Amino acid sequence: MARSRNVILIVVAGGFLILFLVFFVIGIMGMMGTGTRSTWIGFGDRIAIVPIEGQILESESTVRQLREFADNGSVKGILLRINSPGGIVSPAQEIYDEVKRIREEYNKPVVVSMGAVAASGGYYIACSGDYVFANAGTLTGSIGVILQYPVLEELMGKIGVEHETIKSGDVKDVGSPFRKPTREDSVMLQAAINDIHSQFVDVVTLDRGLNRQEVMRIADGSIFTGNQALELGLVDELGSQEAAIQYLAGLAGIEGDIKRIRPKVKREPSLWDLLGSLKRTYVETGLFSGPRLMYLYR
Repeated sequence: MARSRNVILIVVAGGFLILFLVFFVIGIMGMMGTGTRSTWIGFGDRIAIVPIEGQILESESTVRQLREFADNGSVKGILLRINSPGGIVSPAQEIYDEVKRIREEYNKPVVVSMGAVAASGGYYIACSGDYVFANAGTLTGSIGVILQYPVLEELMGKIGVEHETIKSGDVKDVGSPFRKPTREDSVMLQAAINDIHSQFVDVVTLDRGLNRQEVMRIADGSIFTGNQALELGLVDELGSQEAAIQYLAGLAGIEGDIKRIRPKVKREPSLWDLLGSLKRTYVETGLFSGPRLMYLYR
């Protein structure tokens, strides 16, 4: 029995060591940063296409792209192509704020084109645009907040591992995977979730010009198709990305052939892409990072 427990301890310790090394490399990768070089087609007035894809875990790269295109005098409008289920609250809010700033300070129109999914944080960002297109089959909505984290207390007890915490207050280690949440924890976290949820509702109410009570009625995490979203006033029109580009060109005063500029995209997956996937898993589990408030469609 003792030998079996020792084997389990070694396996668990080895697993934690491997995870630590992987996330250490991921941290270095994040510090290195990524480029925002762009691809250009032709000369003269053009529109910029900024993709927002996958889970939203950071805002720096998207904000950098938006600022680059805002400062480019030949770019007369920006298309946000959103294909995202949302992500961490703060990055979604920062991207939203940057789009609003560009619209106000640069007077450049921003049109949103939804792909397969533009839900929760993806929809939050969509509200920042002048006009929102969705496909009939787009999944959108999911207006709400979620917070999840693992609790390993029983597992650690079964393998004979104890975890000591010395803290300055009862809730200092809220969200710790090494103990079950207390009622005080739950009350505090629920209050934070309610506040973040209210912020989301305010954005939809203001930017979509809807009645707040009507928004509250559908802000329970429900998802909607593009058709349903149009009926609810969550989007402005059904149409493809090309339809959104044509509409944006009209707002920007571009006639004839529409020239486009995009951020440079890597064509083949690399080691960094793999590590990025591991980073997403790391954030989702909250094992070492703690609980994260998410505008995320599950």
